[in-house]
Amino acid sequence: MKDKDLEKLMTEDPAADEAAEEKEECAAEEKSEADELKEALAKAEEALAAEKDQHLRLMAEYQNYRNRTTEEKKKIYGDAKADCIKELLTVADTFDRAIEAECADETYKKGVEMTYSQLKKAFEKLGIEEISPLGEEFDPNLHNAIRQVEEGDFEENTVCEVYQKGYKLGDRLVRPAVVAVKA
Repeated sequence: MKDKDLEKLMTEDPAADEAAEEKEECAAEEKSEADELKEALAKAEEALAAEKDQHLRLMAEYQNYRNRTTEEKKKIYGDAKADCIKELLTVADTFDRAIEAECADETYKKGVEMTYSQLKKAFEKLGIEEISPLGEEFDPNLHNAIRQVEEGDFEENTVCEVYQKGYKLGDRLVRPAVVAVKA
């Protein structure tokens, strides 16, 4: 048996052994390169997923910012409009008193009435609604009661006198009506 083993060893080609070894090394290197590429691909996919997630979060945050600023602009515009109207309400009150006052000059009185009519039209264009609650049930959200009246033709908890008109801007109360209520 020893002779056969020796013969076998002698008949084997050393170049073939080297080629086989090189083949094995190449296969191992290719396998390790493939593993490295797979690992790099997995890392790249993870990084891409993280970037997509960050992008989606950023877009959602930006949309929330836009919505929030739009609402803030609407609120600021409404506040500015209400503040401007509050200043003009004293002018409207003065016109109310001027129209109620007696005047000997009819053309002057007509001029005051026309000017007041223009102011009312401007209020309508701006969306200002007058609150004149005479005969209506008292609503503490819209009326400011400064006195209670015990006699009169009105039912209980009803506005029987209006001292100053109230005004609303849409659903927003700009100034409550100052009233007297039947007790």
